[in-house]
Amino acid sequence: MFQLIELQNLINKEIEQFNFNIKPTELYKPIKYILKGSGKRLRPVLTLMACNLFCDDIKIALKPAIGLEMFHNFTLLHDDIMDKADIRRNKPTVHKKWNNNVAILSGDAMMIKTYEFFFSLEPKTLAKVIQVFNTAALQVCQGQQYDMNFETRIDVTSAEYIRMITLKTAVLLAASLKIGAITGGASTENTDLLYNFGINLGLAFQLQDDYLDVYGDVKTFGKQIGGDIISNKKTFLLISALENATCKTKNQLLNLIKTPDLEASKKIKDVTNIYNQLNIPLILKEKLNFYHRQALHNISQVTVSEGRKKLLIQLSDKLLIREK
Repeated sequence: MFQLIELQNLINKEIEQFNFNIKPTELYKPIKYILKGSGKRLRPVLTLMACNLFCDDIKIALKPAIGLEMFHNFTLLHDDIMDKADIRRNKPTVHKKWNNNVAILSGDAMMIKTYEFFFSLEPKTLAKVIQVFNTAALQVCQGQQYDMNFETRIDVTSAEYIRMITLKTAVLLAASLKIGAITGGASTENTDLLYNFGINLGLAFQLQDDYLDVYGDVKTFGKQIGGDIISNKKTFLLISALENATCKTKNQLLNLIKTPDLEASKKIKDVTNIYNQLNIPLILKEKLNFYHRQALHNISQVTVSEGRKKLLIQLSDKLLIREK
């Protein structure tokens, strides 16, 4: 079995071999820029881990794993434009370093390049993998649309939010695990269990991301702290606060959201104080722990030895205590 750092190094080494010196260079420099970032490589790592549950030769899953990392980073280029985000992994986002048009076009190229990495698979495996990937890719777009729809709504429910992050975040983690399992020769039952594991892991991961945006450290988180508050983004924290607040507190929170040009640091401080008063961080952690328990239940049913599952379980635990 491989260790986490070994898998990350294998992925990074493969990415370093890419030829980015292709004309027009303006198209490929942003791709190199974002792929050379300090990301966790979570999706390709999960792909390789899932393959390794059933097969010792993880290299058969390496190129599909890189394809999933390529697709994930493509979504980041476009998401950062839509979210007007300035920082990604402690560096300027692509649209800030270049411009929106460059980020859109380079992202499009990344989406196309994604498919090239799947073509190393045998035809029967390729068909299954493409079906899983295409479904997940479309669901990611659906999740992003829901997220944008929420921008103009103040009545978003917790259930709607969970549905949105299932599509926007969790399905790609789940698909990464399922694709890895398929390449490793797993049974349909086991690939489905790993998919469900990925859904629950992804939900816990996104809830932790919501938490860190407010309560994390910018040096380790890699993004501006309080960015979601500044942009009035509908996160689990904000939605839960609106659902649990008294009429008076809810009005205070709505005033903070609706007041234009409110000084950023004051807005972050005041909204965070309301979250604290309502014990929203505790509510979030309870929800996060629920999905984590569900994920552990899913993987407990996968029919491989406990020793082979150990690394995946350790990774899922690590995601709960991460600072970035």
